[in-house]
Parts: sequence; structure tokens; C-alpha cells
Amino acid sequence: MAKKRKFCAYRATERPYTRFSKFKKLSFVKARPVNRIVRYDMGSSKKKFPYSLHLVSKITLQIRDNALESARLSSNRMLEENAGKNNYRMRIMIYPHHILRENPLAAGAGADRMSTGMKKSFGKTIGVCAQISKGQTIFKVDIGKSNLDLARRALKRASQKLPGSCTIEVTENKPAAKA
Repeated sequence: MAKKRKFCAYRATERPYTRFSKFKKLSFVKARPVNRIVRYDMGSSKKKFPYSLHLVSKITLQIRDNALESARLSSNRMLEENAGKNNYRMRIMIYPHHILRENPLAAGAGADRMSTGMKKSFGKTIGVCAQISKGQTIFKVDIGKSNLDLARRALKRASQKLPGSCTIEVTENKPAAKA
């Protein structure tokens, strides 16, 4: 069975050379891979909450879409079971636009007769990821004061599924002043 390549090969962010044209002949990227993130907004969308927690990246890196989905599933399940569906709002604040490519190289006996070397080495698409800069918010959770510790634990669980290190910042939402 084919394995995913270790992500340390794709951690550094650089300007991608992935031309995606509406004319197929001019495209270097022939097909865009499917985004695996199912939902970006979870919980109650209309309710106002007094506190916001942000999961903020400490370093610049790339995060694959399946890592983001795994972090979303585990933290959302914790919030939904313990706080209830209408007592929080969680959002993924990033979108995986960047297309990952790989130039497959054969190893073993007879590999020199199969490989094309560096000819057309822009590679085949293998997935998508989000490019994150230092200090950028990845997840945002809006919640009441009684469930503040629960939200902090849920974001901690999400950060353990992501590459790199993250911090959790708590901000208090001020009610809008009436005019």
C-alpha cells in the first residue's frame, strides 16, 4: 500500500510555481486535488459569545488539509459533547490553496531505465496545504465564560494534531455600542 510522504519535505513555505490555467495546455498543474476539510464553521452561527480563543502559529510553515481536518474533528467532538451544539462557535480561519507536487523517482534495480531525471520535474500533484505565517490564527473558538477551560483544552487537542507549535490567546468580546 502506498504511504504518504513525510511532511518534513514540504514544511518550508516558498512561492509556488504551480501554474493553473483555464487552458489545459498551459497548465503545469493538470488537476487540482480534492480538499479534505468538510466544514469550516461549526456550532451556533447566530449567537453572540463573550470570549474568543485563537490558536495562533508560532512559526511559518505549511499544514496539509488532512492534518487540519483531523484537528477539527477532535476539537469539535470535544466541544460538542461537553458544551452542547449551541454553546460555542468554532471556525477554521485558513484555506488550503497551495498545491503540493512530487517528482516520483524509482529506486532499486532497473530504476535508471524508468526515471525521466529532471525532465519536466515540476511533478505530479499529491495534495493541498495551507501556507501559514508566524502569528496567523488557525482556529477560532467563540464561547461563554463557563466553558472557557473546555475550549482551551479543545484547542490544545487540535494543536497536538498539527505540525509546528501553537499558542492559545484569549480575548474578551466587547458588546457593540448602541448609536
